[in-house]
Amino acid sequence: MLNKTSLRNFIGELPLAAELDYTLRQKNRARRDHYNLARLAKSLPQAVEQVEPFVQKAQPGKNILFFATLHYWIEQAAYVSLTLAGLGHKVTLMTLPYSEWHKEMDKLTQRQRALHTRDALSSLSSLRHDLRSSGQAFVEHLSFLDLKPASPWRRGDTPVLPAALQADVEEVSLWDAQYTLMREEVDMEAPKDRAIHDLRIKRNTFAALAALEWMQTHKPDVVLIPNGLILEMGIVFRVARYLNIPAMTFEFNDQREQIWLAQNTSIMRQDTDYLVEARCRLPMTDEMYERLADLENARRGARVWGKSKRLWQYVSAQGAEQTRNALGLDDRPVVLLAANVLGDSLTLGRDIFAESMSAWITRTVRFFATRPDVQLVIRVHPGEKLVPQAKSMGTVVREALPEIPSHIHLINALDNVNTYDLIEIASLGLAYTTTVGVETAMNGIPVISCGQTHYRGRGFTIDPNSWEEYFAVLEKVLADLPAQRLPDDQVAKAWNYAYRFFFEYPRPFPWRLMNFWDDIEVWPVEKVLSEEGMAQFGETFKFLVGEPFSWKD
Repeated sequence: MLNKTSLRNFIGELPLAAELDYTLRQKNRARRDHYNLARLAKSLPQAVEQVEPFVQKAQPGKNILFFATLHYWIEQAAYVSLTLAGLGHKVTLMTLPYSEWHKEMDKLTQRQRALHTRDALSSLSSLRHDLRSSGQAFVEHLSFLDLKPASPWRRGDTPVLPAALQADVEEVSLWDAQYTLMREEVDMEAPKDRAIHDLRIKRNTFAALAALEWMQTHKPDVVLIPNGLILEMGIVFRVARYLNIPAMTFEFNDQREQIWLAQNTSIMRQDTDYLVEARCRLPMTDEMYERLADLENARRGARVWGKSKRLWQYVSAQGAEQTRNALGLDDRPVVLLAANVLGDSLTLGRDIFAESMSAWITRTVRFFATRPDVQLVIRVHPGEKLVPQAKSMGTVVREALPEIPSHIHLINALDNVNTYDLIEIASLGLAYTTTVGVETAMNGIPVISCGQTHYRGRGFTIDPNSWEEYFAVLEKVLADLPAQRLPDDQVAKAWNYAYRFFFEYPRPFPWRLMNFWDDIEVWPVEKVLSEEGMAQFGETFKFLVGEPFSWKD
């Protein structure tokens, strides 16, 4: 007996059945599906008209493959693609019309989403056909679901990935499961965990095979991908690098009109080597110190800063003495362990000697349970408030220590404690990948960096590479904490690095993913392509297609 899903799968496989149902019943109705590009469809024709004059005047550029999935990335990718065409590039916008990366959708729904995407992006093809024949720029839309798997690697009738890409699929699929479950432990014996993992293996394998075939055939000059770490975005990135095709990845921080960019690495890795090499050797000016201090004071005061609406703390600093009294701390030295938010893709694949952040916290708190000569304060990241479904690091602590000793203090995400007060009273900081590690070092406090974070190895942290080194370093530092205060030159390095990371690592960009439609009102594509827009964002669009990073001093 057919259930609803089976019936929709059956209909979805019939030739033209999805198209007929979509045309007769779905096309002109308001979509109740979460996957909705109606606003894009309405706005895009005007944007295409604005871009046409720029396309006609532009010098020929690169052949770009731009991959996007999930409706919000596709909305932004359409406008970025148009802008790149206005700058002379030929763009293939390849979309994957998924909304739920962790659920198997029936074939009829998925096919109709593809048709909805086709219609929403149809105005891209109205860039005049004579532009195509003359070799000038344009944007071509292609559905990822229409691609065919690669054929050179086959076992019988089954396409087989090269070993390196198969390993990539397995790694990314594990991260996908962790990201979806919002915990680091994926239990393959648990039906829910196994189902998510197997689905991600299935989808990522198809993505790798299909992307491999297309890239080998069409040989783009550069591949442009959001995130580049997880889901099909991570797989398309891995395929590009396997074929030695330059790949750009991007993400967004909390500030409007900014973008994070990475060349040939996932932006979620936050590889800042090039930044350190080019910028951290330069001296800091008084104005730079003042600007960074202003940012830190805003965070300390639980205020928004710049063009951001995000609060990094939910309670203003109360001062060191009041915080000591509120937590019941005495005169023994304080060690501050600052945790990350689990489930953020910035934390995935960052392990060095610990198999996970949870494992690191577990062994660390058990070590300090035997050290009543110091007080350990564990600060659960306030950002956990925004992802209540994620496994809290507070839960990890309580699982490690069912009875928490009196000299260990757990500060939960919603507790009225400001992290910067804790930094002020700490004698040692422990960090996995959180930027609290940088800010702790800026205050002259030694920091042991335990995860693969962007500031590790920059000259102001202690960086163990094994459990043995980690515990040996802890013993050494705890034996004489006053002597471990950072000297002035290391504090200066921390300030210099923090300034470069917060203010030079992000690049100017008109449209952030969050509040995208508000940004379009401020920066329509015509304005972005104007002299004013290019003066502000032109360099970023060059970097976005693989030109080397540079800085305007």
